[in-house]
Amino acid sequence: MVTLPAMIKLEYPKRLAASVEAVASSGGQIMPPLMGAGAFVMVELTGIPYNQIILSALLPAILFFFAVWVGIDFYAKKYDLKPIDQKYLPRKLIVLTTSFFFLMPFSILLIFMFIGFTPQYAASVAILASFLLLFFNLDNGFDLKLGLNRFFNACSSSGKQIALIGSIILCASIIIGVLSITGLGVKLTSLIISISDNNIWPALLLTGLACLILGMEVPTTAAYVICVSVAGPALVDMGLELLQVHLFVFWFALLSTITPPVCGTVFIAAGMVNENWLKVSITSMSLGIGLYFIPLAMIANKSILDLNSTFILSLLAFIKIAFSLIMLSFSIIGNYNPFLRIAVFLLGLLIMFI
Repeated sequence: MVTLPAMIKLEYPKRLAASVEAVASSGGQIMPPLMGAGAFVMVELTGIPYNQIILSALLPAILFFFAVWVGIDFYAKKYDLKPIDQKYLPRKLIVLTTSFFFLMPFSILLIFMFIGFTPQYAASVAILASFLLLFFNLDNGFDLKLGLNRFFNACSSSGKQIALIGSIILCASIIIGVLSITGLGVKLTSLIISISDNNIWPALLLTGLACLILGMEVPTTAAYVICVSVAGPALVDMGLELLQVHLFVFWFALLSTITPPVCGTVFIAAGMVNENWLKVSITSMSLGIGLYFIPLAMIANKSILDLNSTFILSLLAFIKIAFSLIMLSFSIIGNYNPFLRIAVFLLGLLIMFI
């Protein structure tokens, strides 16, 4: 409601404005420190501590937004897009003060979790801090009436969010239960292994495709839970680490939100700017072309997930993948000779996976 009108007011192409919003908004689910509901579900499914999960997801998440930023930069040069006029920018003091209100609950959540408290306890303390902040604003400080109105609106909004997450987990649990009772999960796992002939890369491609298809029908978290329950054991049996598999599956489930023919965030963004959803979807995929290769790069460059133990190797892998993402965006968005673009695309993939 804020960014899209701002981009349209600056006369950015509608399809690009909607694409930027759709792709960038999807990345919030993979970006530490919160990572949405998916991270907490991942903790429950894997038994891996929350801080280890967010640390492993950090560099890939930065690559997500780096890939989008590079794509936006190429589009900005292609369409000669102009920035916001300085006179319309808010004062820095207001921005810093407002940011404090948003950062306070997140900071409390992270501090309590890293101290050693459970996620549930840390979340409760953060919620309490958020409740207290509802009664303050920049204009007149403490305001009881405004705080109560905000509180009732927050209750309504959070109730809807909890109902949505609860329904996702309930439906996913039913599907997982059916897969377990009927033995269909084992059969699907065996099918992935047999089709891929026990080769890891065909199995990964099949799993990624399954995540994209499944994500067209159910929300991201549900698609992740279902797909990792079906394909996860097969990938682990092939030698991949558990966290690698879960992040890989979660990433492709996330990408289903911008991948046609059913792409939820694209539909919403396209509707808000009155643009054809297919045009927005195609632009979104070109804008985030590198996003489809980052999860595969996480498998080829395992060190990027081991930031805590292999810091130097992780940074080297990060730089290598980042450089290849620039080449991929250049090849898709750049207005250059087609043969040059194909050569740059193939070279970018080669650098990413060697």
